[in-house]
Amino acid sequence: MDLKFGTDGLRADARSRLTPQLVEALGRAAAQVLGDGFAVGRDPRVSGPELVAAFCSGVQHAGGDIVDLGVLPTPAVARWCSDEQVAGAMVSASHNPWHDNGVKLFARGGHKLADEAQRRVEELLAELLADAGSAASTGAPGGTSPPRPVPSSEDAARRRHTAAVAASIEGRDLEGLRIVVDAANGAACWSAPECLRLLGARVSTVHASPDGYNINRDCGSLHPESLQEAVVSAGADAGLAFDGDADRVLAVDSAGELIDGDQILAVCALDRAGRGLLSGAAVVVTVMANLGLKRALRAHGIEAVETPVGDRHVLAALEERQLVLGGEQSGHLIFRDLATTGDGLLTAVQLLDAVKRSGSDLSDLAAAAMTRMPQVLLAVPLPDPRNGDAGIDSLLAPIADEAAERLGDSGRVLLRPSGTEPLVRVMVEASDPATAAATADRIAARVSETLRDRRL
Repeated sequence: MDLKFGTDGLRADARSRLTPQLVEALGRAAAQVLGDGFAVGRDPRVSGPELVAAFCSGVQHAGGDIVDLGVLPTPAVARWCSDEQVAGAMVSASHNPWHDNGVKLFARGGHKLADEAQRRVEELLAELLADAGSAASTGAPGGTSPPRPVPSSEDAARRRHTAAVAASIEGRDLEGLRIVVDAANGAACWSAPECLRLLGARVSTVHASPDGYNINRDCGSLHPESLQEAVVSAGADAGLAFDGDADRVLAVDSAGELIDGDQILAVCALDRAGRGLLSGAAVVVTVMANLGLKRALRAHGIEAVETPVGDRHVLAALEERQLVLGGEQSGHLIFRDLATTGDGLLTAVQLLDAVKRSGSDLSDLAAAAMTRMPQVLLAVPLPDPRNGDAGIDSLLAPIADEAAERLGDSGRVLLRPSGTEPLVRVMVEASDPATAAATADRIAARVSETLRDRRL
């Protein structure tokens, strides 16, 4: 097997590498490791139904029971798993384009897999595929058809999730707020507008007509430009940009300015601290967090607990320290007292609730919470993705060290292989935008050259 679990499950091109036969074997492995009770959901991409059928087939052939939750956000699957005390799977490639897909697994109760459980699933999957002789033969006729009908609970799961998110603001509402939702033609198309309207907000939508191929295409949290224009054009108070499976969200203020995950985290952290709801006086952030966030938290006596990139690491730190709030610049926030995993819709409602209670505009609230240090993020493609990222860290370290020495105390450099795509991430912070941009461009060129030399 040439696929490995990344920072957020198994993910690959569904036209070639992530086959139904492989996913069927994954269903078998997951059922044997995680238990015989399962729920599965998906986002709207075209390969989803076939892969869900394959996963269901694997679970059932391993003797397990499974319920199909249909098209809904990843956190809705996690909530169902928590309520029903079953394991779960989400068939989604998150923010990736339509031709990719993936499988995110949840342990019984809706938590991301611990490292040991993930290792056991990986090992068993490899054994199953090896025993079958190839990924194209896993012992089930066709490898994709469940041996018995799979019950469906799509409407119930979506309603349960939206009701729980709405209840998270304890009887308050969002009346008077005008919101534009960019659903990324993904899993948020129904849940997000439904929940916000339930809370009394006036909602309009963009990119909420999925056709299986347009998920994340020039929209959503990776491409918020059209949302920014729509918010200004509509005279809205805020915009919300979800990703394909709706476990993350970015915001847009009334002037069309983007509010990223660091700023959302700062607003929510200071709001909770002011209400005595920030246990441990600490927030979990990743190494990608803007230095301005850390400075803002420190100024209010809040510790920034730093982890590697990935919500699994954030959640692990939250649980270890018994903290309630953490997240990433991407807009993937975890409210551990309200959910078992990151939830874009829950994050949006918590943010908008803070905005309404403050009596301020989102722009003013975000500006008061933190001042961003100029930061540039670039991505350098791997010349040959088939080789993976083994050994890349040792190649990147001298480049990062040299750049950091040139910046001195006035900036910061971070280079890392992506955990979800065949890319090297380049992050540079500096005292001014021009220096950050020039340094990032120079580093990206060095990384690209080094990776080309590695291939030769």
